[in-house]
Formats: sequence, C-alpha cells, structure tokens
Amino acid sequence: MAILTEARRPSVWSRPDPWPTIFVALVSLASVLIVALLAVVVWLSFREGGLADPEAIYSTANYPSVFSNPFTYRVLLNTVGFGLATLVVALAIGVPAAWLVERTDLPGKSLFFTLMSVGLLIPGFASAMGWLFLLHPQIGLVNRWLRDVFALAQAPFDISTIVGMGWVQGLSLAPVAFIMTASVFRAMDPTLEEAAQMCGASFRQTLRRIALPLAWPGVLAASIYIFTIGFAAFDVPAIIGWSSRTFTLATYLVLQLNPEGSLPRYGIVAALSTVVIAFALLLSWWYAHMQREAHRYRVVGGKAYRPNVVRLGRGRRLAWTVAGIYFGLAKLLPVVVLAWASVLPYFQLPSSAAFASMSFVRYERLPWHLVGDGVTNSLVLTLLTPTIALALSLCFSWVVLRSRVRGRVWFDAIAFLPHAVPNIVFGVGALLLALFVFERFVPSFGTVWLMLLVFVVARISYGTRMTNSGLIQIHRELEETGQMSGAGTIGVLRQILVPLLVPTLLYAWLWIALITFRELTLAVVLTTRDNITLPFIIWNMWTSGSFGNAAALSIVMLVLMLPLVALYWYVARRRGITLA
Repeated sequence: MAILTEARRPSVWSRPDPWPTIFVALVSLASVLIVALLAVVVWLSFREGGLADPEAIYSTANYPSVFSNPFTYRVLLNTVGFGLATLVVALAIGVPAAWLVERTDLPGKSLFFTLMSVGLLIPGFASAMGWLFLLHPQIGLVNRWLRDVFALAQAPFDISTIVGMGWVQGLSLAPVAFIMTASVFRAMDPTLEEAAQMCGASFRQTLRRIALPLAWPGVLAASIYIFTIGFAAFDVPAIIGWSSRTFTLATYLVLQLNPEGSLPRYGIVAALSTVVIAFALLLSWWYAHMQREAHRYRVVGGKAYRPNVVRLGRGRRLAWTVAGIYFGLAKLLPVVVLAWASVLPYFQLPSSAAFASMSFVRYERLPWHLVGDGVTNSLVLTLLTPTIALALSLCFSWVVLRSRVRGRVWFDAIAFLPHAVPNIVFGVGALLLALFVFERFVPSFGTVWLMLLVFVVARISYGTRMTNSGLIQIHRELEETGQMSGAGTIGVLRQILVPLLVPTLLYAWLWIALITFRELTLAVVLTTRDNITLPFIIWNMWTSGSFGNAAALSIVMLVLMLPLVALYWYVARRRGITLA
C-alpha cells in the first residue's frame, strides 16, 4: 500500500521512501499489542480451569462467581469511597491554590507552582509509609503522643480506613487538581465579574454566582480525571490498607493473583479486570464529553481580555502559611518520618533515649546484593522505557497528523487507551498473555523485557499527548522546504522535526523516566526473582513486616531519584510548563 503524506508527492524520478510504511507498520504493531493486552483479559475472563488444565472450558461462570461474592461489593464500595475521599481532598487543596496563583497578587507564584509540580514526583508508597508511621492506631507517633499526654484509652486517629487512605492519596493528587484548574482560572474573562460588582454584588456573591459556575466544566473534568486515578490507585491502598484487610479493586486484583494457600485465580482476576475496563472506559467517555462541551463556557474576549487580579493585602501571609502547612504535611513530613524510622532499632517517639539509639545499622544490613539487582533492573527500565515510548509516540503523531492513512484517527484513540484503562489491567493482560499465549512461542514470563513492554505501553498515552502538541505547533512549510531540498521522511524528521521537538521530548523523557523508576503497580503484578525492581523490594519488605528496612530503602530510593528530579525541575522551569 502506498502511503502519501500531505507535504510530499512522489514524482517519477524520485526513489521510493520506505519510512512512511515503516512508521505505519510500527504504529500498527503497537496498536495491536495495546488491544491484545485488553483482549486477552476479556478472553480469559470466560475460561474455567488452571493454567495447564487440558480440560479447561469456556463459559460465563467467572462472572456469577465474582458478583455472587458479597466481598466483591464491599471492595467496590471501598473503591468508590476511596476515590471520592481522594477527590474531595485534592479539590479542597488544589482549586483554592489555583485561584490564588492565577487570580490574586500572591507573591512568589513561580515558587508556588514549582513546589506543587515537583511534589508529584514523590512516590505514593513513600508518602503512605510516612503517614502510617504517623497515624497508625498502634505505632503512629501522633496517636502514641496523644494517648500519653491525654491518657486516652484508644487512638484518636486511624489512617487504615478508606477516609484515611483517601486523605493520603488526595494530598498526593492535589497538584493535579491545581494544574488542571489553574488553566481554567487563567482563561476566565473578568468582564462578567466586574459587571456583577457594578450591580452591587459582593466579592463572595460574585465568586459563587459568576466565577465558580464559569469554572465548573473545567473543575468537573478535573474531578473525573482525579477520581479515575483514585479508582485505579494501588500504592496507597496497598501500603495502608493491606494489613487491615481494607481492599480496593486494585489491591483485590493483586490478592487474587497471589491468594493465601491456593493457586492464582486467573479467571476471577480477568473477570474483575473486565469490569474495571468497562468502568474506566465509561469515565473516559464522560471526561471526553466534558472536554468537548467546554467551548460553551469560553468567555475570553480576545484583545480586550485582561486578567482580574484580586489584592490579598494581609491575606498574603495567611495564604503562604496555609501553603506551607500543605507542603509540610504532604511532602516534607512523610519523608522526615521515614528517615526517622530508618535510623532507629525500633519505632518510637522522639526522646533523648531515641536520639542516643540512632544509627545507620539498617542501611548497612540491607540486602545490598538484592538491592543491586533491583537498582540494575530499575535503571534498565528507566532508561529504555521513555526512549522507546517516545520513539513510538513520535511515530503515532506523525501517522495521525502528517500522513493520509485511512482510519488514522483510530491510532490516536488506541494510543489513548493506556490513559483511560488502569495500569494494573495492562499488567494483568501482560501476565495472562505471557502465561497463556507467549509461553508457547517466546517464553517471556519473569523477564525484564516483559516488564519493559508493559511499561512502554503504559506510557504511550502520555508520550503521544506530548508529541501531538509539539508537532501541531510546527508549521508544515518547514517540512515542505526540506522535502524540496531533497530530504526524505527520515531526513525531515532527523534534521527539522526532532531538533524543534527536543525541549518537548526532553521534558517528556524525564517525566516518564521518573514515573518508571518509582513504578510499583506493574512491578507487583509482573515481578519475579529474575526481574525484581527497587520498588518491589521495598513492597516485599513492608508486607513481610520489616518496616524499618523498608523505610531505609525508601530513603535510598529517594536519594537515587534526586538527580533526575533536579534535572526535571530545571527543564520544566526553562520551558515554563508543568504537566502531570
């Protein structure tokens, strides 16, 4: 099949250009893989029998088994409650912060924006561990101090609840709410607000009747996005809720893959994953619908537009005080508590005796041979995942935006699927594909290459959003000029497009690398002794009760992340953007 770009028409004397065909082949292969990972989940949800059972049959029995179990509904209720608690906390912090940055004269806005964005890079499981050390009903520092001071019979706080887990997850996702709603407040024309004030409306009435209704579609879209993340989250529910048997869908799926005292229930896992896929696609459709309807609320008037800045006066100090409390609670305090737990022989309140017992023995006694394997595998994934994901993303963007291939819009829709469907479902799909399909041809279970494949698939949606936006901003006349000078598709890409896309690609590479290094969800589903990663070692220590060692290794991991975080912060500040 001949593939023509809009910018280049082959003439009778030109040599055939193979690269458009190669790009379409790569995009087609990646699309088939993405769909296959989901299709194998749906397929095996109808399978009854063990992995090597020759008499396995296909039926709908797994679905009645799932929905006749009362615990399934408890897990679903927990998941919805966790998602709602996450959403409330994230919006309560993120939306006011966005309004302060975009609509007031708050000093130090660039610092505020930077702290919010960089805070996204702290692993969720590290924050969860810190909060568990603070508010666990038995060993939590705050609870123990309050019980000692006020002679309480029971701990006043319990972080091991749905609301407690939602609090921790919400603190982690508040920067997402901030980033997504900041653009809404930034683009809001103040004309209607000024008209309301001229009619005698107070600031509070104007905010309630004008500003918030205009911002509502953007806030609702952000709410759907954040709830989707909370619905699929694994890190925080696993660290905090696992020991108290408070499961959400993500943690329940992992439990079914590794049940206590029995074989993995692949059919049940596949059926549950199919339900998750359906719900995730529904939320994704709702989110896309809200994005399409956003144009009805656009009130920016062009050249006459000017932002309406509210003067805070003495409120500036209060605003920064509240912001400091948030940064301390969400980012600094959990890490400090982790560091405290890592240098003690056993976890205890700060005291002269505790300070005297501090040492680095836990760090010295870490299983460094195993840690070395974990770091090696994590670095391989960290280096290769963003490189391959962005290379494929650039191919996707070129085919969708520059080629004339029929149905190219479907490639973009497929590339978006890893954003709509939770990562854990792709992990389950890869596990089932490796065990039931690939094992007959290319044994891949337990290899780092299977993990790399799924990590790349999971990051393609983010990569294509970045490369799409970058490629849209490059005028096609530049490519036409290169082609008229004799450059083929790969020449135009290498000499024109990639150099212009370098800032976008570098930013996206760093973000994907950081997310990959700290990835726990996919690691828990796919890790064996041969492809162990650093986050999985921390998870294994935590679930085995070695809390102090897990805290020490978490600090080691945060230190290893510092160079990437610093480089990311530098690039993001140079570009003047921050994306979640």
